[in-house]
Amino acid sequence: MADKSFDMIVVGAGPGGYVAAIRGAQLGLKVAIVEREHLGGICLNWGCIPTKAMLRSAEVFHLMHRAKEFGLSAEKIGYDLDAVVKRSRKVAGQLSGGIGHLMKKNKITVFMGKGFVPKPGTVEVRTDKGTETLKAPQIVLATGARARNLPGLEADGDLVWSYKHALVADRMPKKLLVIGSGAIGIEFASFFNTLGSDTTVVEVMDRILPVEDEEISTFARKAFEKQGMKIMAKATVKQLDRGKGKVTAHIETGGKTEKHDFDTVISAVGIIANTEDLGLEGLGVKVERGFVVTDDHCRTGVEGIYAIGDLTNGPWLAHKASHEGVMVAELIAGGHPHPVRPDQIAGCTYCHPQVASVGLTEAKAREKGHKVKVGRFPFIGNGKAIALGESEGLIKTVFDAETGELLGAHMVGAEVTELIQGYIVGRTLETTEAELMNTVFPHPTLSEMMHESVLDAYGRALHF
Repeated sequence: MADKSFDMIVVGAGPGGYVAAIRGAQLGLKVAIVEREHLGGICLNWGCIPTKAMLRSAEVFHLMHRAKEFGLSAEKIGYDLDAVVKRSRKVAGQLSGGIGHLMKKNKITVFMGKGFVPKPGTVEVRTDKGTETLKAPQIVLATGARARNLPGLEADGDLVWSYKHALVADRMPKKLLVIGSGAIGIEFASFFNTLGSDTTVVEVMDRILPVEDEEISTFARKAFEKQGMKIMAKATVKQLDRGKGKVTAHIETGGKTEKHDFDTVISAVGIIANTEDLGLEGLGVKVERGFVVTDDHCRTGVEGIYAIGDLTNGPWLAHKASHEGVMVAELIAGGHPHPVRPDQIAGCTYCHPQVASVGLTEAKAREKGHKVKVGRFPFIGNGKAIALGESEGLIKTVFDAETGELLGAHMVGAEVTELIQGYIVGRTLETTEAELMNTVFPHPTLSEMMHESVLDAYGRALHF
């Protein structure tokens, strides 16, 4: 019989949980991980990774249509949706299998089943075959989140899809409604619109991508509309009438309600933390607005119980969960790690054009009382962007006018999800404009625009 006593038990094997387990094992702890569905969690199996694989297919399809611009010819351009989905699932499967290998390599014991914490120090693993009881003084909850369902707008897998249904789409929507314009909504809108769906996005806030800097949101909206997407901001889907092969959406905007017909609806209206059936009430773990309350080091206030990732307050991003997992494992092993700062976590959206940001928006910086210097540089002024045929985009930097601190960076355009890390490193090193100005950026690269945006904040831009 397998040993049931450990130093640390992790409940949930997504990017927060499995990384916490690996770091704990590296530090010499005896670790178990409990997972009810699949190693890698939503991110690897149904989120970040398979969506990027599908968006890559759409991007290549888009480029094939532009072949002539590059002196190339491509005829009879088409796609096979089944093959696109199959590739995406294969990519996800490959990575999920890799997590199993990492668990073995690090001698982490994996228990497949639903985790329940009846009291501190104990985890019950519940399966169809019965219950196993595990013991550990330290328990890390990493159960993640799921798509929010609004009453009347629930996904049914037929006419109304969640992100999971969209990832294994068995047909190409002719007329698509996407409810919600956060990262998930906009990525699916971008994918299906590129492959030819007549796409409408409805957003309750006054602009799409509402967490982004307003200038970036505005730029992205214009780009999407140029691609034929219809965008309705300050709008609410009041109800969906489901018929045979069609859905009639009642959309309220500016005080009037209009009816629009679609053959497919994707609901992307946020997430709900998986806090149920864990035993949180009995433990005395505090839950507010559906999310577990923790301190800066992910402690729940109940001795020996931590919560990380989407179970806790935002930003709800895989890389934040992973970093919290490392921090908690180091804390449990007796270390003194720095807390994870939400304002150091970048957001990346893989629509076309891509969007990426870190730190404060210009509006938030002013709201917090900073006097700011703002720099901008457009892709049209960059040689590499023009050579790539990607001259639409903008890089914006926000500095504290008195100290020169880089408060935030916001980008829209080709490959900005890769570029953003330069500014993240800068912020982690507490850089000011002086260091960024004195850094020699290689030529010709897209990254030169990051330099130019900094220079522009101080009236020194060279190429625009």
